[in-house]
Amino acid sequence: MATPEKTAAVAEIVEDFRTANATVLTEYRGLSVGLMKQLRRSLGVKNKYSVVKNTLTKIAAKEAGVDLDPALLVGPSAVAFIKGDPIDAAKALRDFAKENPLLVIKGGIFDGKAVTTAEIMQLANLESREVLLAKIAGAMKASMSKAARTFDALRIKMEAGAPAPVATEAVATEAVAEVVAEAPSAEVVAEAPVAQDATPEVVAEAAPAAESTEN
Repeated sequence: MATPEKTAAVAEIVEDFRTANATVLTEYRGLSVGLMKQLRRSLGVKNKYSVVKNTLTKIAAKEAGVDLDPALLVGPSAVAFIKGDPIDAAKALRDFAKENPLLVIKGGIFDGKAVTTAEIMQLANLESREVLLAKIAGAMKASMSKAARTFDALRIKMEAGAPAPVATEAVATEAVAEVVAEAPSAEVVAEAPVAQDATPEVVAEAAPAAESTEN
């Protein structure tokens, strides 16, 4: 018969499974208390790294509807419940494991699918959402600067009386089309690695170029 303590522990793990973006199971055998604290700090405040009992975790995974490979719950287990950016968390686990080989990353769940240790390492090699957004912002800023220079040059030509208004409009339209074509879309989709043979990749959808028309 389950004790109130075990029931509460299972309920907590169930909630962690349901609210996590990703889950990484590890073996922490040999890590000191100080190193465990260091690992938790490196994962950040949004994520939770908990030492768990294997039997209770199996029960909790089933209740949460998570298809967890029983092989991942062998030996002393600790689970990283990722509630922030999974890529940043994967990087933190990878870097910590490099410096502390006693941390063994066994596998986990990402986007509802089982992932292997190798796939978690592939995820860690992706650029985080913040880095991608910064690159997009930089590219868009450069494109806007180019557009401003183009229109400034056209204004100077018009003031000098060089091209006819219709021709100038056509040139301006072409200039805008060129700038838009070079500017990346704000929508960047990071495809998470899937089980077995899938490889993570980031797909950048380019914005469609505007068509120039001349009457």
